[in-house]
Amino acid sequence: MSRRLKMWTPVSKKSPKVKIPDLIKREVDEQSQDLTETLRMQHIKPPPEGVDFSYVTDIYLKWFRSSLYFCAQYCCRAPNCISPTFETKFARLEYVGNGRFNLSYMRHTGKWIEIYPGLSLTECLESIRTEPHFMP
Repeated sequence: MSRRLKMWTPVSKKSPKVKIPDLIKREVDEQSQDLTETLRMQHIKPPPEGVDFSYVTDIYLKWFRSSLYFCAQYCCRAPNCISPTFETKFARLEYVGNGRFNLSYMRHTGKWIEIYPGLSLTECLESIRTEPHFMP
Protein backbone atom coordinates (compact mmCIF):
# COMPACT_ATOMS: atom_id res chain seq x y z
CA MET A 1 0.00 0.00 0.00
CA SER A 2 1.37 3.36 -0.93
CA ARG A 3 0.36 6.54 0.77
CA ARG A 4 -0.08 9.80 -1.06
CA LEU A 5 1.81 12.69 0.36
CA LYS A 6 -0.31 15.72 1.14
CA MET A 7 1.08 19.20 1.11
CA TRP A 8 -0.14 22.75 1.25
CA THR A 9 0.07 24.84 -1.87
CA PRO A 10 -0.61 28.56 -2.17
CA VAL A 11 -3.77 29.67 -3.92
CA SER A 12 -3.74 33.07 -5.56
CA LYS A 13 -7.01 34.98 -5.33
CA LYS A 14 -5.69 38.10 -7.03
CA SER A 15 -6.72 38.98 -10.53
CA PRO A 16 -3.99 39.31 -13.14
CA LYS A 17 -2.40 42.76 -13.45
CA VAL A 18 -3.53 44.88 -16.37
CA LYS A 19 -1.11 47.34 -18.00
CA ILE A 20 -2.51 50.85 -17.95
CA PRO A 21 -2.52 52.63 -21.34
CA ASP A 22 -0.50 55.87 -21.55
CA LEU A 23 -3.56 57.95 -22.51
CA ILE A 24 -5.48 56.82 -19.41
CA LYS A 25 -2.40 57.28 -17.25
CA ARG A 26 -2.05 60.93 -18.37
CA GLU A 27 -5.75 61.57 -17.75
CA VAL A 28 -5.51 60.04 -14.26
CA ASP A 29 -2.43 62.17 -13.51
CA GLU A 30 -4.12 65.40 -14.58
CA GLN A 31 -7.33 64.83 -12.62
CA SER A 32 -5.52 63.47 -9.57
CA GLN A 33 -3.21 66.50 -9.41
CA ASP A 34 -6.27 68.72 -8.97
CA LEU A 35 -7.45 66.58 -6.07
CA THR A 36 -3.95 66.59 -4.58
CA GLU A 37 -3.92 70.40 -4.55
CA THR A 38 -7.30 70.42 -2.79
CA LEU A 39 -6.08 67.92 -0.19
CA ARG A 40 -2.93 69.99 0.40
CA MET A 41 -5.00 73.08 1.14
CA GLN A 42 -7.19 71.10 3.57
CA HIS A 43 -4.57 69.10 5.46
CA ILE A 44 -1.26 70.98 5.41
CA LYS A 45 -1.24 73.35 8.36
CA PRO A 46 1.57 75.23 10.12
CA PRO A 47 3.48 73.05 12.60
CA PRO A 48 1.88 72.89 16.05
CA GLU A 49 3.73 74.82 18.75
CA GLY A 50 4.96 73.21 21.93
CA VAL A 51 4.01 69.60 21.07
CA ASP A 52 5.98 66.76 19.51
CA PHE A 53 3.18 65.37 17.34
CA SER A 54 3.73 64.43 13.71
CA TYR A 55 2.13 66.69 11.12
CA VAL A 56 1.54 66.57 7.35
CA THR A 57 4.08 68.49 5.26
CA ASP A 58 3.18 67.31 1.75
CA ILE A 59 0.65 65.25 -0.20
CA TYR A 60 1.69 63.76 -3.54
CA LEU A 61 1.12 60.92 -6.03
CA LYS A 62 3.24 57.86 -6.83
CA TRP A 63 2.80 55.33 -9.63
CA PHE A 64 3.82 51.71 -9.14
CA ARG A 65 3.00 49.34 -11.99
CA SER A 66 -0.71 49.87 -12.73
CA SER A 67 -1.61 51.46 -9.40
CA LEU A 68 -1.65 55.10 -8.34
CA TYR A 69 -0.93 55.81 -4.69
CA PHE A 70 -1.89 58.95 -2.79
CA CYS A 71 0.91 59.59 -0.27
CA ALA A 72 1.39 61.95 2.65
CA GLN A 73 4.74 63.01 4.04
CA TYR A 74 4.87 63.71 7.76
CA CYS A 75 7.42 65.56 9.86
CA CYS A 76 8.20 64.53 13.41
CA ARG A 77 9.96 66.95 15.79
CA ALA A 78 10.13 64.63 18.80
CA PRO A 79 13.65 64.29 20.22
CA ASN A 80 13.43 60.49 20.26
CA CYS A 81 12.06 60.00 16.71
CA ILE A 82 13.73 57.47 14.44
CA SER A 83 13.56 59.71 11.38
CA PRO A 84 12.66 63.39 11.00
CA THR A 85 10.23 62.58 8.15
CA PHE A 86 8.22 59.56 7.03
CA GLU A 87 5.77 58.66 4.28
CA THR A 88 2.39 56.97 4.45
CA LYS A 89 0.15 55.87 1.61
CA PHE A 90 -3.53 56.47 2.29
CA ALA A 91 -5.35 55.63 -0.97
CA ARG A 92 -4.73 53.34 -3.95
CA LEU A 93 -6.34 53.31 -7.38
CA GLU A 94 -5.62 49.98 -9.09
CA TYR A 95 -6.37 49.87 -12.82
CA VAL A 96 -8.44 46.81 -13.76
CA GLY A 97 -9.25 47.61 -17.41
CA ASN A 98 -11.94 49.39 -19.44
CA GLY A 99 -11.35 52.69 -17.60
CA ARG A 100 -12.24 51.12 -14.24
CA PHE A 101 -10.32 51.15 -10.96
CA ASN A 102 -10.42 49.32 -7.65
CA LEU A 103 -10.25 51.83 -4.81
CA SER A 104 -8.53 50.82 -1.55
CA TYR A 105 -7.48 52.51 1.66
CA MET A 106 -4.62 51.71 4.02
CA ARG A 107 -5.90 50.34 7.30
CA HIS A 108 -4.12 51.05 10.59
CA THR A 109 -2.79 47.46 10.48
CA GLY A 110 -0.75 48.19 7.34
CA LYS A 111 -3.05 46.18 5.03
CA TRP A 112 -4.84 47.54 1.98
CA ILE A 113 -8.62 47.18 2.17
CA GLU A 114 -10.45 47.33 -1.15
CA ILE A 115 -13.84 48.89 -0.57
CA TYR A 116 -14.91 49.92 -4.07
CA PRO A 117 -14.24 47.57 -6.99
CA GLY A 118 -14.74 48.70 -10.59
CA LEU A 119 -15.31 52.45 -10.19
CA SER A 120 -14.73 55.09 -12.84
CA LEU A 121 -11.96 57.65 -12.28
CA THR A 122 -14.37 60.43 -11.31
CA GLU A 123 -16.14 58.17 -8.80
CA CYS A 124 -12.79 57.20 -7.25
CA LEU A 125 -11.61 60.80 -6.92
CA GLU A 126 -14.94 61.89 -5.45
CA SER A 127 -14.74 59.10 -2.86
CA ILE A 128 -11.20 60.12 -1.90
CA ARG A 129 -12.30 63.74 -1.60
CA THR A 130 -15.36 63.12 0.58
CA GLU A 131 -15.02 59.89 2.57
CA PRO A 132 -13.21 59.63 5.91
CA HIS A 133 -11.41 56.38 5.00
CA PHE A 134 -9.10 58.33 2.71
CA MET A 135 -7.82 61.02 5.04
CA PRO A 136 -4.02 61.38 5.23
